[in-house]
Amino acid sequence: MAYVAVKGGEQAILNSHRLIAEDRRGDPEVPELTVSQISEQLGLAVDRVMCEGSVYDRELAALALKQAQGDAVEAIFLLRAFRTTLARLAVSNAIDTDQMAIERRISATFKDIPGGQVLGSTYEYTHRLLDFDLLDPADVEGSKAKTADAPLDPNLPRAFDSISDEGLIEAELPAPDQTSVFDLTREPLTLPASRDQRLQNLSRGDEGFVVGLAYSALRGYSAGHPYVGETRVGDVALEIVPEELGFSVSVGDITVTECQMLDLFAGSADEPARFTRGYGLAFGRSERKAMGMAIVDRSLRCHEYGEEPKYPVQDEEFVLSHTDNLEAAGFVSHLTLPHYVDFQGDLQFIRQLRREQIDSRSTKEAAE
Repeated sequence: MAYVAVKGGEQAILNSHRLIAEDRRGDPEVPELTVSQISEQLGLAVDRVMCEGSVYDRELAALALKQAQGDAVEAIFLLRAFRTTLARLAVSNAIDTDQMAIERRISATFKDIPGGQVLGSTYEYTHRLLDFDLLDPADVEGSKAKTADAPLDPNLPRAFDSISDEGLIEAELPAPDQTSVFDLTREPLTLPASRDQRLQNLSRGDEGFVVGLAYSALRGYSAGHPYVGETRVGDVALEIVPEELGFSVSVGDITVTECQMLDLFAGSADEPARFTRGYGLAFGRSERKAMGMAIVDRSLRCHEYGEEPKYPVQDEEFVLSHTDNLEAAGFVSHLTLPHYVDFQGDLQFIRQLRREQIDSRSTKEAAE
């Protein structure tokens, strides 16, 4: 019977595909949205799809958004599915964010930092009022803001380098027993997870979920109050080492957002008091994601500092098992598929329970 039901729904599925195409196009009197327009004018949406889809390609991410009618999760699904068809040509070197061509760089820990605060492009200081001038693009054509006259120094020191030199901030050191970086796109998550697994998981994870977990930590469901040590947005060189050459060559630049959170650690019998770090890195201009990621990363490092995990954001299995938006969306959406047999089984079970309850009451009343 199940096979007949599936075959019977084939025409309905084909009709649904045609309706999707019609809904995607919308009113044919309105000019169709192009992939280049999405890439250039909906850049933050494109950045999110690239980040959570694990493919740095603005055109493909914009195409996925168009195909998905702007549904970010569906677009991420499309991009990840395409990713599985791509050959693995090389493994890049670790990017050097100290050499970033900076577009935005801020720190909440010091008022004055070497090289200065660079506000860049941000909605933080906008009034959050609808701009009705955007209804007629001709009215705002050519109204670009003035940018810096000269490029920023690509070797700007970290905002907190001065106190790092005093040993007041946890040093950045590679894991002593790690010979290679885990690749979450090719291997399943293992628990307990190493930090590279956790960071990859959070970077690919759903932005809303990661930020929600970070929010829970800030509201008191965690042990500390973090500070934005520094957030950087800009372009970094991507380099590989071809086997036939034996030295690094640049294959292009990518835009990334990096955030380092600082959190107070009071010290222990073996460790001095200092600030510890949480780290976030995401494709494109993804500041909210990188900040949320850094907060969650520090929360999940509680075991390293002898802190007792008491809150959801500190529960590694809970956090890392529920970040993936494709798994979450798929599990919720699967409820729309046929569950006739399951429901009939539960329906029969409920009827049986009700009969037993009625019989039990009748027996009790008779005994009284």
